[in-house]
Amino acid sequence: MKKQFIKVVLSCAVVAGSITSCKKSSSSKDVSRATGWKINAKEGGFQHNSDFKEQVTAPGLVFVEGGTFTKGKVQDDVMHDWNNTPTQQHVQSFYMDETEVTNKMYLQFLDYLKSVYPPEDPKYANIYKGALPDTLVWRNRLGFNETMTNNYLRHPGYAEYPVVGVNWVQATQFAEWRTDRVNELMLEKEGYLNDEAKYKALKGEGSGTFSTEAYLNRPESVYGGQIDSLQGKAQKTDSVSTFAKRSSGIILPEYRLPTETEWEYAAQANQGNREYNNYRGRKKYPWDGDYTRNGQRVGRGDQLANFKQGKGDYGGIAGWSDDGADITNAVMSYKPNDLGLYDMAGNVSEWVADVYRPIVDDEISDFNYYRGNIYMKTAIGEDGKVNILRDSVLYDTLPNGKIVAVNLPGEIKMVPVDEEETYLRTNFSSSDNRGYRDGEPGSTRFYDKFNDADGDEENKKSMYNSPTNKIERDSAGKFIRNYDKSNYRTSLINNEVRVYKGGSWRDRAFWLDPAQRRYLPQYMATDDIGFRCAMSRVGSKSKTKNKTARGKKVK
Repeated sequence: MKKQFIKVVLSCAVVAGSITSCKKSSSSKDVSRATGWKINAKEGGFQHNSDFKEQVTAPGLVFVEGGTFTKGKVQDDVMHDWNNTPTQQHVQSFYMDETEVTNKMYLQFLDYLKSVYPPEDPKYANIYKGALPDTLVWRNRLGFNETMTNNYLRHPGYAEYPVVGVNWVQATQFAEWRTDRVNELMLEKEGYLNDEAKYKALKGEGSGTFSTEAYLNRPESVYGGQIDSLQGKAQKTDSVSTFAKRSSGIILPEYRLPTETEWEYAAQANQGNREYNNYRGRKKYPWDGDYTRNGQRVGRGDQLANFKQGKGDYGGIAGWSDDGADITNAVMSYKPNDLGLYDMAGNVSEWVADVYRPIVDDEISDFNYYRGNIYMKTAIGEDGKVNILRDSVLYDTLPNGKIVAVNLPGEIKMVPVDEEETYLRTNFSSSDNRGYRDGEPGSTRFYDKFNDADGDEENKKSMYNSPTNKIERDSAGKFIRNYDKSNYRTSLINNEVRVYKGGSWRDRAFWLDPAQRRYLPQYMATDDIGFRCAMSRVGSKSKTKNKTARGKKVK
């Protein structure tokens, strides 16, 4: 009996030891749970970043924890657009610019392009010119606005005002440029580049610039192939060049325009109305309450945003201005919402990434909803390597005749995905998905006549029968602008029309509601539309595991 008891005790000890050993082994960051091999051993083998904690917050951004919310209208549809029916959506965590992109920020983009790609060089002539905002948007046939036309973009008095006159294409190009400059700085801080690398191109001393995707795919091609001489302290002595990889955790995701769903979620900032796992009501504006005026003792009666308050009233009377502005105003002039984001209502409306359609198709997607996907892949050259466009520049002529650069020298050439990626795949079947279920041939009852090549121009069938203006060049290279004069056009909606959100200094209070939607062709610009950038978050949803009974409110 005693022997059996001892055997039982020993067995339990062995089992407990085994469990403890397995637990320690599986939880160790230096040992693989898959193979039991050491990770990051001196002898070699598997190399992983086991010390990564979380994504750093990039310059200018504010963290927005994702979650579920009701996207769509909270008030009567007085415009009868019927384009914002409420739907339940879920958004992943992301980052959003604290303010709109200002004139000062955009001028840094222009100065960089002008220095690195001088417009005097015929090869680069349209890079800088294509990025310039349209300052003529301020003009009015019956208004004297030449002061803004000549001064708004560059005068220091407007430096901290939101940039306007920028179309959707230019906004996305700014975001791409910003991505490269920030990641260039991140690599410098981590010792992969020296502190002179980012200034070489600006001084005209190098033959190339930094591109994030080029660095990740073919790092030896960056800076015109001179990156070896620009290595930082992470470079080991007498060894081959050391490059950061995506697995290093240093390279940040790209800056981009926020999706419409992200923008609306961030503007509502419902976290301030959270009580445990419920939102207490819905917001009409980015702040609490049904009114646009400040109800607190300090500043009582002042407007909480910059907008048009009535016919001929853009800011109240002299000496007692309700919102402190008549056109746009400097960013951070008004209180932020409960996420710490400024001007999510008023000042300027903002471009978002989505292609416009009247219906939000929540039957297909209720997670990170976005319409506008065009799936691309890297082009592979004859040598089997990623194709880098070293000195060439690809240009595109927009429908209004403006020429913009599709790529900059040193960037990767991208091509649409084809059957190699789509064959026997269920989640997508083509590269261009902008018209999926709402604009493509299969989504209209005239599918058999959809863009029928044999039919005459006036009788062609399409779901959105929008104008097709054409621009051509004559033998002398001059543009010939042809307007669509058809009497059979019934819509302005097509795949080049983008959503913009939020009210502006020109709008009445109705448009301050984050749920309201409007659209404009992506090549057009106005004096009341700007933009801000966003960035996806990788890794954990939250920055903290601690739960609080109520969400934080900005006072």
